[in-house]
Amino acid sequence: MADSIFDPTMGSLNTSMNLRLAQQNVISSNIANADTPGFKAKAMEFESAFREALGAGDLLPMSATEDGHVVPRETDPIYPEIYDDPNGVESLDGNTVNRSAEMTKLAENQLMYDASAELVRRKLGLLKYSITEGGGNR
Repeated sequence: MADSIFDPTMGSLNTSMNLRLAQQNVISSNIANADTPGFKAKAMEFESAFREALGAGDLLPMSATEDGHVVPRETDPIYPEIYDDPNGVESLDGNTVNRSAEMTKLAENQLMYDASAELVRRKLGLLKYSITEGGGNR
């Protein structure tokens, strides 16, 4: 079956990358507002959002109008919970952003995003190999 080449791993990696992007936006916003009086640092729990996104159940398959069509597996839209970080220590101006902690989170999140992107690249490379080199006798 044509849609079996896109296994659940690709959908999981896509979900992971989308959540990492959302987390990157939250962290970047915190850093950008580190000097804004009264700003409350925001947080997003990646692991619970990822588990929730993956546990959404099977999706309805896309339809193919011809036998040769490849139907990729899609993921549900992701809406992670973004909340005021309860661990923030309020400074004299009411701001709760710890710039050095946010920079550490930013670097860690970027590494995890890059790892997911590398896994997608390798998975697609294996698919390309199976189509071009390993797909039959020449």
